[in-house]
This record gives sequence, C-alpha cells and structure tokens, in this order.
Amino acid sequence: MNSSAREWDAETYDAVSDPQFSWGMEVLERLELSGDEAALDAGCGSGRVSAELLERLPRGSLLAIDGSAAMIAKARERLGGRASYLVADLAQLEVDERVDLVFSTATFHWILDHDALFSRLRAALRPGGRLVAQCGGEGNVARHAEVIATVVARPEFASHFAGATGMWNFAGAEETEARLRNAGFTEARCWLEPKPVQPPDPLAFTSTVTLGPLLAQLPEELRRPFAEAILEQSEQPLVLDYVRLNIEAVAA
Repeated sequence: MNSSAREWDAETYDAVSDPQFSWGMEVLERLELSGDEAALDAGCGSGRVSAELLERLPRGSLLAIDGSAAMIAKARERLGGRASYLVADLAQLEVDERVDLVFSTATFHWILDHDALFSRLRAALRPGGRLVAQCGGEGNVARHAEVIATVVARPEFASHFAGATGMWNFAGAEETEARLRNAGFTEARCWLEPKPVQPPDPLAFTSTVTLGPLLAQLPEELRRPFAEAILEQSEQPLVLDYVRLNIEAVAA
C-alpha cells in the first residue's frame, strides 16, 4: 500500500503483502461502522483491505486513493464499480466531497511531511468524521535500515544515491498526537505495537515492499545485486522488526 509518487509492482505486492493485509484486518476489526458511511481509503494499494472495508459498508461508499497508478489499476480490477478511484499524493489531497471516515494502513510512513498529510486529511473529513489508520512507527525495521545504509555506502552503489533524502517517516506516538491536534483533530490517540515479520520469500518481499524507492534509483543491472547484498548482510533467517503506529482521531 502506497501513497508516494514512485510506481510499484502492484502484482508482486498483491502476492507478498500478507503481513500488511493481516495488520489491516486488525484495524478493521476494531472499527465500528454503521454501514452507510462515506469512506476514503488513503493508500489503498492493490485493494485487498479495501475490499474488506467495502463489505462493511453495504449502504456506504468508498473512494480508493493511491499515489501509484499501477496500484489503482490493481484495486480497480479487484473492486470494480463498487468504489471510485483517484491517483493522488496524500500530502496534497483535495476531494470534491468530504467523507465520514478516512481509513489507512501501511501508508503514512511513506509520506515525509506528516503536518501536511494530516492537514489535508482533516480537510477531507466532515466535522465529527474519524481518522483510523496504522503505519510504520518509531523503531520500524531499524535493523533492516542499518543494513541498507551499509550497502548504500558501497562504491558500486554509492554514486547512484548522491543527494538522496530519507524514504521513510517512522514517527512516534506522542509527536503524532500533537500533529493531529495541530491539524484540527480532537480525541487523538496513538500507540506503537511491535509486529515482527519473517517473509517466506525475502528477495521478493524486500525488493517490492521495503527497497522499492532505492531500486528505482539504480540501473536495471544493479537492482538485483543490491537487493541480494542487503539480504547477505542481514541476519538469517530474515526477520524484519516491524513496529506499527496506530492512529485514531476525530475531526473537530
């Protein structure tokens, strides 16, 4: 699931994203719905969790948004005419009609400016509307990030990352609550939750889910060697120390 401007391999993501789907279902299970809400899925990805959300909105509607056209195409393939679709950067989001619910999983950590993000999401919500989300939080994949930094510095790769900026924003609970209040939310509640993952196909998983923005900066012939170097430097078996940031807030 993605909201960044870079393109994703939507087919592979759909196949390897069982952990993200599982986390999304956990968020859905704690989401109380009347069934007639107008909802916005902020970072719908390939639409796996979106389909489950739609099942809970028999009299409602869903706007599926993602920064990747490939992801939107895959979501449209899965959801068809049951939803409407928009390719957009969430940090610059504008919608024609406000919604009752903004739902999001595995997306916000790809957006570096959370102040802009929450401001745009607040503008998309009706007063009293809810934001319910989960994303990577403080400490997420910390060991993986250390290995990435080591491999990025290798001579054969370093020149391709000159001037590169951070690709993740793993925020803490308290700072996120403060940002939400500043953006016009009340009842902001955030908490961190460890969710370690041992991917069954580490190369496919990391190449698609964690390394995508880096691989996009490399020439084709260096992409697989870079991903393989990451895995060679990692502890075996690969266990990614995921930490999820849960977010709940109400639009003032």
